[in-house]
Amino acid sequence: MPFGFSPMFAVSTRRWLPAALQLRRLSVAAPLSPLGTALPKERIIHNKLTERFSPSELQIEDVSGGCGTFFAITITSDAFKGLPMVKQHKLVTQTLKEEISDIHGVQIKTKS
Repeated sequence: MPFGFSPMFAVSTRRWLPAALQLRRLSVAAPLSPLGTALPKERIIHNKLTERFSPSELQIEDVSGGCGTFFAITITSDAFKGLPMVKQHKLVTQTLKEEISDIHGVQIKTKS
């Protein structure tokens, strides 16, 4: 054991770190930049959502650290006007039904 190292201290400092800092180490967001550098799943998600909703804003981030198993989607579309958030999210998940079955999870933020 190195001089001055205390495993007890190492564990206790982790407890005091804000949760956001601890999570940031584990999952680095990779935003969808130009489609040429996107993962195949990102391209498919982008194309399906663009075709279905004609969004004015669409962000797709692989928040699984590049594994392609968890995506955060932010989409703004007139198609969501007047609909409750639950219905907006349902429309997105129905559109991506095939893709969602192959990934671990998806976080959806919709705006109208």
